[in-house]
Amino acid sequence: MVLVDTSAWIEWLIASPTADRLAEHMPEQAEWLVPTMVQLELAKWLTRELGEEKADQVIAFTQVCQVIPLNTEIALAAAEACRAHRLATADAIIFVTARLRGATLLTCDAHFDGLPGVTLISKVSA
Repeated sequence: MVLVDTSAWIEWLIASPTADRLAEHMPEQAEWLVPTMVQLELAKWLTRELGEEKADQVIAFTQVCQVIPLNTEIALAAAEACRAHRLATADAIIFVTARLRGATLLTCDAHFDGLPGVTLISKVSA
C-alpha cells in the first residue's frame, strides 16, 4: 500500500520534472490509500490552481481508491506525531494514516525526511 502525499500528487498532476522520478513509485489504483486530509488539500489546491472541473476529476479518482477518513485513532496518534516529529497537523495526520495502515508514504516534502516508512522524492528544479 502507498499513501501519496499531497506534494507528490501536485508534482504528478502538473507533470513537473519531479513527476518522472515519482512515476516509478506510483501505486496501482488498488494499492493507493487516500486520507480525507489529502482530498481536502487537493480540492483546495486544484480548485484554486486548475479549476473546479479538474478538481472534480481528481477527487472522483480518489474516491475509487481506498479512502481513509479521519477518526479518533488517527487524530490521537497525529497529536503524538506532531509532538514527536515536529509535524504540522495535516502532515501528522497523513504520516500517521500511512503508519497505521502499514503503507509507505510517498512525498516530495523534505520535512518528512528520515521518518520511518517514508519514500522522499526530492523536487527537481525546472
